Amino acid sequence: MSEFTLPHNHGQSIEQELNNMPSSQSFQTLSAIFKQLDDGSRIRIFWLLCHCEECVINLSAMMGMSSPAVSHHLRQLKTAGLIVSRREGKEVYYTASESEQAQLLHRMIEELVKIACPSEASHAGHGNTSEHH
Repeated sequence: MSEFTLPHNHGQSIEQELNNMPSSQSFQTLSAIFKQLDDGSRIRIFWLLCHCEECVINLSAMMGMSSPAVSHHLRQLKTAGLIVSRREGKEVYYTASESEQAQLLHRMIEELVKIACPSEASHAGHGNTSEHH
């Protein structure tokens, strides 16, 4: 971004920060990741996959959802780069990506659950958020 001066000077030096602002494309990438947080079921599926590797059928049973609904969420998570899959015979197994983004999102979800849902976090047991994956 080229140097410029804002029309109104409010005594802040934001112009210098604007020169260091990441590109619009960087924010679009982040937006795609954050869009994964707009559905509670998708967050739960992602959280589960941070702790295990599973197939659609088992995820469907764990979530109490249909296989097509789970598959829809898995496609979105995979497109965002938050999960990966591997095929073994006819079965496809999914797990959280080892990417920094996926790992940070996992930690963020666990920390936000503690803050937003303190009674649930206390019932979940202490120390259950140790390093998984």
